[in-house]
Amino acid sequence: MIEQILTRKNLLQAMRQVQRNHGSAGVDHMPVTKLSELLEIDKDELTVKVRSGKYLPQPILGVEIPKGNGKTRLLGIPTVTDRLLQQAVLQVINARFEFEFSDSSFGFRPNKNLHQAVLKAQGYINEGFQYIVDIDLKTFFDEVDHCYLLQLLYRKIKCRETMRLIRKWLRAPIQIKGKLVKRRKGVPQGSPLSPLLSNIMLHELDRELERQGLRFVRYANDFSIYVKTKATARKVGNNI
Repeated sequence: MIEQILTRKNLLQAMRQVQRNHGSAGVDHMPVTKLSELLEIDKDELTVKVRSGKYLPQPILGVEIPKGNGKTRLLGIPTVTDRLLQQAVLQVINARFEFEFSDSSFGFRPNKNLHQAVLKAQGYINEGFQYIVDIDLKTFFDEVDHCYLLQLLYRKIKCRETMRLIRKWLRAPIQIKGKLVKRRKGVPQGSPLSPLLSNIMLHELDRELERQGLRFVRYANDFSIYVKTKATARKVGNNI
């Protein structure tokens, strides 16, 4: 798998995607416009380091952005080199997980969007499921258990080098107001891989909801369950 990730074609595709996303520079202040130069000059050195396990991600730059409720959300901005490699990994592994994700999951997925989620919710309501259990998993991205996530990843990624790379990204420290902070849990929002990693974790929730035969709509860490009575809504909400 690592050879597929490191092909020139895949890296060029990843570079173009990172450049299209624009985004700020990380802790090394390198802008996305320098990625073309990086692949021309240092591609071989970079790929050798990744293959040998000697590649070390740089710290993540922590940036607080305002939320609508007056609070702030912490974004983690990897360097553009790490974003390039994460995008390259994403392009290879995404299909291994995407095909089994729930049809009721709409957040950060190809050909899925918020409008579709609203239409699905309206469909449930029109069918008579008008009592809604609305749940937001508080600080979900900050609380993801690395060990459990890596176990879920290993089910479909048997490549040692790829798993090692993802583990290093998960453990990379975050720089907040000039100070490095160790990370032993959480998937910082702001990297190419974080949406897929969060959906891999939350797919376990989807599986449980489906096992119970519940009608639901999930968009990232926000989800709603649709039932026919108030008593059922209370019971289901408490159980989940």
